[in-house]
Amino acid sequence: MSEIRGIYTLWLREVKRYTREKTRLISSFFQPVIWLVIFGSGMRFSTGVAGIDYRQFIFPGIIGQTLLFTSMFMGISVIWDREFGFMKEILVAPISRTSVFVGKMLGGSTDAVAQGSLVFLFGFLVGVRFDLEAFLLSIPLMIIITFGLVSIGLVLASLMESLESFGVIQTFVNLPIFFMSGALFPLENVPKWLQWFSIIDPLTYGVDALRTTILKESWTPLFPIELDILVILAFDGLMIIIGTLVFNRRR
Repeated sequence: MSEIRGIYTLWLREVKRYTREKTRLISSFFQPVIWLVIFGSGMRFSTGVAGIDYRQFIFPGIIGQTLLFTSMFMGISVIWDREFGFMKEILVAPISRTSVFVGKMLGGSTDAVAQGSLVFLFGFLVGVRFDLEAFLLSIPLMIIITFGLVSIGLVLASLMESLESFGVIQTFVNLPIFFMSGALFPLENVPKWLQWFSIIDPLTYGVDALRTTILKESWTPLFPIELDILVILAFDGLMIIIGTLVFNRRR
């Protein structure tokens, strides 16, 4: 019970910290609008996707982008906690390092899913028509997508010594994952060598699964949704194992 209580406490702390940062909440609300309306409107004249409006095409991709950027950013909590001495108190608490990692991962995942869910409010701007069923099916997809991404952020932050270092590395990791996932352009139109990089990009499968769920018959999926989910879960398992190993070796 102490392990469960510890995980719950860390989860609740991350969620409360997220909801109290009003500036972050406001910026996260308007950022998807910029991508969908401004970027989507400009690119649709030069980028064609058969049978679908370009802004509708990137809508699930913007959800994936929101999940990615928010999840990776959550790793910064490790550095903040270390700077203010809270991490030392967490690590000497009577719970395992694995529970510490899982608690922070679940908290970060909750925040990322909440932020990703806000993007659905802007579907009407680009003509995306989805029902309650599509939204409810997207929630578990977003949850499993964020598990592995939050874990990456936590692992990177655990290896960094400063906020500046984390910011540089985070951008270096975020951008390739985002652009190679096919969030902004159909992967069928890119060179073969880039397609190979996209295949090993975990967000590729997350975006494809979201498109299949949201756009339904309007979208021809790259992979069967069962394969998308299997790859995402395998990635989650790998990153959780790596994350717990990193936390268990911290002093």
